[in-house]
Amino acid sequence: MLMHAGWLDGFLRYLTDVRQLSPATAEAYAKDVTQFADFLASEWGEDRAYDWQAVSYRTVRQFLADLARQKYASSSMARKLAAVRSFFRYLLQEDAVQQNPAAIAPTPKRRRELPAHLYHDEVQQLLRAPDESTPLGQRDRAILEVLYATGVRVSELVAMDLADIDFAARQVRVVGKGNRERIVLLGEPATRALRGYISDGRERLLRKSSEPDDDAVFLTKSGRRLSVRAVQQRVDRYVLQTAASSRITPHALRHTFATHMLDGGADLRTIQALLGHRSLNTVGVYTHLSTERVKQAYQAAHPLADDSGPGETGASEE
Repeated sequence: MLMHAGWLDGFLRYLTDVRQLSPATAEAYAKDVTQFADFLASEWGEDRAYDWQAVSYRTVRQFLADLARQKYASSSMARKLAAVRSFFRYLLQEDAVQQNPAAIAPTPKRRRELPAHLYHDEVQQLLRAPDESTPLGQRDRAILEVLYATGVRVSELVAMDLADIDFAARQVRVVGKGNRERIVLLGEPATRALRGYISDGRERLLRKSSEPDDDAVFLTKSGRRLSVRAVQQRVDRYVLQTAASSRITPHALRHTFATHMLDGGADLRTIQALLGHRSLNTVGVYTHLSTERVKQAYQAAHPLADDSGPGETGASEE
């Protein structure tokens, strides 16, 4: 039987060296399996907490039921099950068990929530929130305009360099996940806001710095490249200022971009290309989002959407 220190160290090496997972993901998996071992200890006693050979399919299902009783989200339960599966694959490789009892356990269905987004009038209020009489206000207006116009991730936005912008073509080269490059497009308002900030506000921020970042598009007040966290804080500030939904984040502007593109008639493959997603399935959620809005519009507009009927007056038929 592999005891605690042995299995934990070995499992972490397996995850990072064999599975090629990041250290953070490996640590999360190890934490989940430790929780599984704690469950075994509570069920079987401390002396059998690491009796992996005795674990059955029924044991795994009991673990999932216990998580459900503790009100874990289905997404968390699914990740913990994935960790247990991976752990037993490791034990099989080490000849510590003869089977993987988690292999056929059904993955808890994740509740697919519709992503938070803004309506058109809310977007306009948010875009007008920064004070453009200041360099930081010009920068923030440009940030909000670019996020909404392009749907880029915040990490992609803060990584933008001046050389990535093609004002003539109204487009920007961004580097996304997996170091994949793509081109995103700028509308006229975003182009205008970006030009104004670069020619005025950005120049003033550069002059204040003793060590300016000459390449970065979006700068701090000290002339350095802006961080992801700083953008998140600025968006939070303007959301509170305009009394928009508390669920609106920089990433929600990405959802807003995709939703408005779909509402405007763009096909999913175009949205997929602009967002930089590998899979078309990833953008399928926006179809559900627009479907919900169609349902709402139908309920509000169609005379037979409910039981009242069209223009009933209470008069009986003759």
